[in-house]
Amino acid sequence: MSKSSINRPPHRPSRHSSVLPHKTPNLRDHYSIGKKLGQGEFGTTYLCVDKNDGKEYACKSIPKVKLFCRDDYEDVWREIQIMHHLSEHPNVVRIRGTFEDALFVHLVMELCAGGELFDRIIQKGHYSERKAAQLIKTIVGVVEACHSLGVMHRDLKPENFLFASADEDAALKATDFGLSVFYKPGETLSEVVGSPYYVAPEILCKLYGPESDVWSAGVILYILLSGVPPFWAETEAGIFRRILQGRLDFESQPWPGISDSAKDLIRNMLCRDPRKRYTAHQVLCHPWILDDNVAPDRPLDSAVLSRLKQFSAMNKLKKMALRVIAESLSEEEIGGLKELFKMIDTDNSGTITFDELKDGLRKVGSELMESEIQTLMDAADVDKNGTIDYGEFLAATVHMNKLEREENLASAFSYFDKDGSGYITIDELSQACREFGLDDVRLDEMIKEVDQDNDGQIDYSEFAAMMRKGNGGVGRRTMRNNINFNLADALGTEEH
Repeated sequence: MSKSSINRPPHRPSRHSSVLPHKTPNLRDHYSIGKKLGQGEFGTTYLCVDKNDGKEYACKSIPKVKLFCRDDYEDVWREIQIMHHLSEHPNVVRIRGTFEDALFVHLVMELCAGGELFDRIIQKGHYSERKAAQLIKTIVGVVEACHSLGVMHRDLKPENFLFASADEDAALKATDFGLSVFYKPGETLSEVVGSPYYVAPEILCKLYGPESDVWSAGVILYILLSGVPPFWAETEAGIFRRILQGRLDFESQPWPGISDSAKDLIRNMLCRDPRKRYTAHQVLCHPWILDDNVAPDRPLDSAVLSRLKQFSAMNKLKKMALRVIAESLSEEEIGGLKELFKMIDTDNSGTITFDELKDGLRKVGSELMESEIQTLMDAADVDKNGTIDYGEFLAATVHMNKLEREENLASAFSYFDKDGSGYITIDELSQACREFGLDDVRLDEMIKEVDQDNDGQIDYSEFAAMMRKGNGGVGRRTMRNNINFNLADALGTEEH
């Protein structure tokens, strides 16, 4: 099984000097660099250790000499934004930080010490059906999350999934989003990228969309169950011919002993017509994948919708503080949300109307009633002008893990604490409300809700407790059956 990728045409060298839009500290001032962990087409991954607390991470170092033109620089910048955009997902390798110097761009990420899925397949030969179902459920869950957040992966293969540890039941995590792109529903791409065994036929025909990711996942499933790729030949051209023919071998060993249900799922994932191919959600609802015949919620419920619901249950001070934090985040951390905003704001007006929100949610599979969408709209529209502007959208959809950082809480607190006294007073709250365009606010109630020692003002510890309260709680809720829009009740459910 080859690890080679379909190469892009060579470019002439370019004089572009930086990937990141801002200067960064020196990587080696903060991390010690250790042994080499892996080598990719564009970068080398090393073990690195945080000099402050001794924690181990992985550092992917991309030599800038390999970035030939502006497109290559933008690809790396987009990879960083997409990793931040997906950072909440438990099966995506979390990015910790980025550094750039004259020669390299460094991505510091969570360390997955269990090695590649590729290596475990080789070691085992193939997996049992039950284990293969668990792994493909994880892989397609990542695909579904990507698509719900407007991202196409474009290079799914076993080498790009890592185990968190060497344990048999270790979590599997997606990595390497170097070929991933933001896309809009209905948009088609033509650039031929990917890896030979896993590439979908429509990519070879230069007209494709997110369905191509499901094809690649179907190839992985075939390999998990049989130990060999479904479309095999001695040369790349031969592999591509087999892919375009699309004939599946279910006669050779071990296929006679594999269930009809597994074969049915593979046929639907490797359907040559992308319009008839299963979506990621249909894969997860297939009987071979389902645990206890309970269909999973659509991914939007664990991404944009759960964030909107969580936001709508917050008090006004917390909503204002989130806006302060969201607007102070770096471009790399919010780039994905900017793309999501543009996807929903179809007339490019800079604001999202009720109809645009309804259409945007419908395009990615939401089945909410109009009254429920209106509730979310009202919650995000903090200044009550009837539309959601970019700042309101950021505040409502930024993931709560951004709140965990002390520096973000401290800067938000100091925004409200205008005189630096260490307390937020009723006068300072009144001034902040005017700045945010909020009227008809019961300031005394706002303070009472947060003021634990009843001294009539809010100190930093009270503010931080309010910001952290309930942030881990919103998970996957069933949308189709009975969304209870008692929004406070949306908190405290099963963790995502």
